[in-house]
Amino acid sequence: MMLVTLLRTAWIAGTLPILLACIPSPKLYAFHNLLLGFAKRGKTMHSSSRKFTVPQKYFIHFYILAVIWTSILLATTWHYAYRITPAVSEPSLYSSIANHLTGSSHVFSLHKSHSSSRDHKYCVWQSVFMLLLMEVQVVPRLFESLYVFKYSPSARMHILGYLTGLFFYTAAPLSLCCKYAPEIFKFVADSVAEFVIKGKERMQVAEFDWWGHLYPLLHLRWYIWIGGAIFLWGWIHQRRCHTILGSLRENEEKDEDYSIPNGDWFKYISSPHYLAEIEVIYAGIVIASGCSDVTIWLLFVFVVANLAFAAKETHNWYLQKFDNYPKDRTAIFPFIY
Repeated sequence: MMLVTLLRTAWIAGTLPILLACIPSPKLYAFHNLLLGFAKRGKTMHSSSRKFTVPQKYFIHFYILAVIWTSILLATTWHYAYRITPAVSEPSLYSSIANHLTGSSHVFSLHKSHSSSRDHKYCVWQSVFMLLLMEVQVVPRLFESLYVFKYSPSARMHILGYLTGLFFYTAAPLSLCCKYAPEIFKFVADSVAEFVIKGKERMQVAEFDWWGHLYPLLHLRWYIWIGGAIFLWGWIHQRRCHTILGSLRENEEKDEDYSIPNGDWFKYISSPHYLAEIEVIYAGIVIASGCSDVTIWLLFVFVVANLAFAAKETHNWYLQKFDNYPKDRTAIFPFIY
């Protein structure tokens, strides 16, 4: 529970300052501007601002980290789920050695009966599905950072925003499997210990069972597939909106070469890619989780608060930049905000 508590605390700690800055009070005006300074990047940040900033093209670091970390969590969780589906075996020699090395023998013995339950196995497969959605999200984002977005050479972002992004793409995938991360760590430690003791030559070589790895996913509950469908719907719109944004600055050497985006959800809001981000990952994953995981709900609330705050600043920038900007567009939620 320590990992779960830390993640929940982190999401609450990240959300509260944003909510506080959104309170329309003159007493909080200075705090609002301070937080806004941390959140500014790209076109909303003055090109002359270089103190405590990094190039905006460092966004690619977020997605490199996200792809690597999510892939590791997905692969280990998926293989662990496959191994525990038929049965959960009694502790072996290698398990005892790994427990001794990691100091976890007493901790995990408390979960032995729980780990063999049918509901537990199902929830692990549920985590696999959510991590798979996250993987489908972050891989195209890495591709877009490389080939779609054209960052201006002078575009910057605050160092705290950069560090927040690195934290986010570490904590978000972990939040999808944090309840089972200690068990997965133990499983990996057992496998490594077995490999070290037996050696590669003596390890049992088994043919990869594609059907065995996919079959349990096909029998997940209906709400998980609804969450996946919502994810796919938002994912498609996010790709469209990113393509539109990427096409606005054909000449990436011109710092001020901006124009008004049009098409898709840009007809209604200034930051449809943010709205799609909320739907694509977080609304879809919240539903896929069964709407019962507090950690995932706190992750969702953080994303909504963070992107709504950023979208409002982007909307204000558009209004100041273009005299002919459509007056009926709102920042991120159509006709509302």
